[in-house]
Amino acid sequence: MATIKQLKLMSDKLRIHSLKSTTTAGSGHPTSCMSCAEIMSTLFFSEMNSNDEFILSKGHAAPILWACYAEAGLIPIKELKNLRKINSTLEGHPTARNKLIKIATGSLGQGLSAGIGMALCKKSMIYVLLGDGETAEGSIWEAANTASYYKLKNLCAIIDLNRLGQSGETMHGHDAKKYSEKFKAFGWNAIIIDGHKIKSILNAIKKAKKSKKPTVIIAKTFKGKGVKLLEDKEGKHGKALDNNQLKTAIQEIGETKVKLKSKIKPKQYYSKSIKSFNFTNYKKQDIIATRDAFGKALVKLGEKNNQVYCIDGDVKNSTRTQEFFNKFPKRSFESFIAEQNMAGIAMGISSQGFVPFLATFAAFLTRAHDFIRMAQYSKSNIKFVGSHCGISIGKDGPSQMGLEDISMFNSMPDSVILYPCDAFSCEKLTYLQAKHNGISYLRTTRAKTPIIYSKKEKFNIGGLKVLKKSKKDNALVICAGITVHESLKAYEILKKKGKNIRIIDLYSVKPIDSKSLLKNAKQCKNNVIVVEDHYTGGIGSIVSSVLGKIRQLSVNHMPCSGSKENLMKKFGIDYNNIVKEAMK
Repeated sequence: MATIKQLKLMSDKLRIHSLKSTTTAGSGHPTSCMSCAEIMSTLFFSEMNSNDEFILSKGHAAPILWACYAEAGLIPIKELKNLRKINSTLEGHPTARNKLIKIATGSLGQGLSAGIGMALCKKSMIYVLLGDGETAEGSIWEAANTASYYKLKNLCAIIDLNRLGQSGETMHGHDAKKYSEKFKAFGWNAIIIDGHKIKSILNAIKKAKKSKKPTVIIAKTFKGKGVKLLEDKEGKHGKALDNNQLKTAIQEIGETKVKLKSKIKPKQYYSKSIKSFNFTNYKKQDIIATRDAFGKALVKLGEKNNQVYCIDGDVKNSTRTQEFFNKFPKRSFESFIAEQNMAGIAMGISSQGFVPFLATFAAFLTRAHDFIRMAQYSKSNIKFVGSHCGISIGKDGPSQMGLEDISMFNSMPDSVILYPCDAFSCEKLTYLQAKHNGISYLRTTRAKTPIIYSKKEKFNIGGLKVLKKSKKDNALVICAGITVHESLKAYEILKKKGKNIRIIDLYSVKPIDSKSLLKNAKQCKNNVIVVEDHYTGGIGSIVSSVLGKIRQLSVNHMPCSGSKENLMKKFGIDYNNIVKEAMK
């Protein structure tokens, strides 16, 4: 057991590591590391065990995290010299390129939500180190609310209350009582301490472990602690010392000869392979919304795979995840109307080797864009599902219409985007989404649509289906989801006029089958029409990146309330408009 004196020496050793590595790198945030040195020393070399989890929500303090890993024997000490270098995994802010990191941080206000996800599916302690500045983020209070609701006694947040942000003093400065009052109002146990006194930190953590509800430790600290040039000084955020300043700082900090063992051994959790299920025997005459088919498929996945979880944002009766909640209550979590927190919780659940499905209206996922962005840097395995996409939802109006979602997910390099047009394809794509490892998005439709595929039809990520084809096709119509059915109507009308068009169901929007698209476009004289229930810049942009010039039917101005039929006609994406465009 490490003594208080040894832990104090280790905290100063971590300070020096942070100063040295940032000076060598020529950049970084040494002062933000120095304020939390005693906290990190106590956690890593006294209080945390191999089953506990730690999230550095204030990701700019990455140098001290790498220093802790080095002193714990998890990475070589010499690797600290490679901080921020292109071939090193010791990045400026933690990402999952380093295998010790489960939750990428640096976009502030996200660590606590991920901690909730971890705490919901494991019994050991989860520690989240927050910067005082990031508590201004609304997502922190979404998380505080949820943690209290679930009575997460194994969740401990520690605020590094060092007073200074990037450009000035934080909202409450050193007024620890204000933070305490806020967290207590959300139902947390709050403890105020001197964050530079090891004994105070030890006592606070001891109380947190015995608490019956989530605990926040508000640790009053000083930015740049231990070096007069830096301590509690404004304008020093994100600035490394030069070599002369470093030499003086090390002398000022003094002796740091100490070697301590750490019980922390971050484990990597991997989800088991997804087992298949018996697909539903839909009949050709059935008319079923893909959101309904998704709900049924999710339940079937849950029956065969106990690692499948579901998170809702108070719309489970609309997204059709309600039956999963009813059948598997222990694997279902209600985030309520807090989409950022919802995505953060999914990151935490994914980090433990589980497979979370996160379902809400497609439009509301845009609120969580930054969390989804950070999830990819965490190498999270999250299944996002957006229902109520496009103007085809009808009378609810533009606030409910997902019209930016494809563009959002397309902007993420490794994402997968799947868009089924009927119940059969939706079941198959839900299964493929579950099997895929990484960020993926399934787009479901509110309106009921006819069955066009049989149970035996095969689908794959990166595929497409040629639905109508002849040797005399003069135009290629590329569609997905609801517009597949509009395109098929247009096909029949044009056929009676003696005009032939080829129709492709682009159910895998990303990755896209470039080879097949090029081949089919060439056979149709490169006359290509893309029709989508999305703002201009969605599927059309992806297709044009492969085929070049195309004609695009999409929602290109502000929508409004109305019936599905009237809206699709008004905004130029119904069968009548497809016929007109094809005739050109």
